[in-house]
Amino acid sequence: MSIMASNPVLRLLHNKKLNLQQQPHQMDDLPHDVLLSILSRLPISSLIQFRYVCRSWRLLAQHPQVLDLHNSVDDHHNFRCLIFHCDYPIRNQLYFVDLPDFRDDKLSVKRIFTPFSATMSEYDVVGSCHGFLCLSDSLYNDKLFIYNPFTRDYLQLPKTKEFSNPDVVCGVGFHPQTKQFKVLTIVYARGFRRIQRRFSHSEVQIFTLGSSNWRSIGKLYHHLAQGQPQAVVNGRLHWVSLPPRHHLGRAIVSFDLETEQFIDIPKPDLGSLSRNNYHLVILNGCLSAAVYCTYGKMEIWVMKEYGVKESWVKSFNIGTYMPKALKQEAEIPFKVSKIVLRGRIVRVLCILKSGEILLEYRNRALVLFHPNTGKFKDVAFEGMPHWFQTVVHFGSLNRIDTMF
Repeated sequence: MSIMASNPVLRLLHNKKLNLQQQPHQMDDLPHDVLLSILSRLPISSLIQFRYVCRSWRLLAQHPQVLDLHNSVDDHHNFRCLIFHCDYPIRNQLYFVDLPDFRDDKLSVKRIFTPFSATMSEYDVVGSCHGFLCLSDSLYNDKLFIYNPFTRDYLQLPKTKEFSNPDVVCGVGFHPQTKQFKVLTIVYARGFRRIQRRFSHSEVQIFTLGSSNWRSIGKLYHHLAQGQPQAVVNGRLHWVSLPPRHHLGRAIVSFDLETEQFIDIPKPDLGSLSRNNYHLVILNGCLSAAVYCTYGKMEIWVMKEYGVKESWVKSFNIGTYMPKALKQEAEIPFKVSKIVLRGRIVRVLCILKSGEILLEYRNRALVLFHPNTGKFKDVAFEGMPHWFQTVVHFGSLNRIDTMF
């Protein structure tokens, strides 16, 4: 029998027909270590709900052992959620929903409060790691916040070295061995970078949580596009470079959070990955590339053994599909929405336990694709914004002061 089925606490928290406030006495029947183990396996929305039952339950949910167990569980599928960032028609709204099995059609999104909205009126979600979001000022590039959307714990980072009218690419990551949480900024001189795309002025700066200052660690001669989602695996951040002038190929650039070195990831010499446009995503713990093909089709290549060129395998073919939401007329906010301007036709978000692949179409629709059958299924939640950027987020109750 599974833990979920055999323990009254999990049944209590996941059965919507029960009122949590009426049955706290059931906790007394469980050994303390068993209870902590159970709590460490709850999805973030249930853990938050658990905290508000009574004071003793709140203390249990915040127990350091619960957080340690929660972070160390190998199967993180239960802790993932979807965060929707919307900047139209109302600026900078965040919503979330637990990443479910999609059999419940009555799920609704919930609003996320941002306590620093008065300080930073417009922002981009530039990364998600270890339970925290990294938010960047999208107007002036002069503010960065680390924020746990479920505890509302946040930290405004010190200002970086000032540049005149810069282009900035940000990254955020947590190294599992060093236990250090780091924020990376790559600053390019605007204009010169776009014209020449080679040897333009750039500076790489890094901030380690717990320190007081940014450190400059040199330059990067690859050109990374703003707004692309980072992929974090094996203690490294990964991006796709812009193609050099008069070349079609793009490089996969990684940054090692421990050694603080940039390393190119090898790609196969042949196939669509060697020449086409693509974006990166982590699928089942492997670095993967979603390659755009003709007529709206897509291939997904997976690096089965990290760092090994020969281990790249074309694992999925995704056909052409038009979601129902895209067939409906909608006001197109190209002039006011940065999310829509930077959006892609289709973006791979993650793979579910069922093997289905979750896709985002034109910042307006979520779709499930089943590789075995080739069938598509539209996904919608009550209260979803009409235009959004989806972030697959690991929900936790981690606090920033525990990252030092």
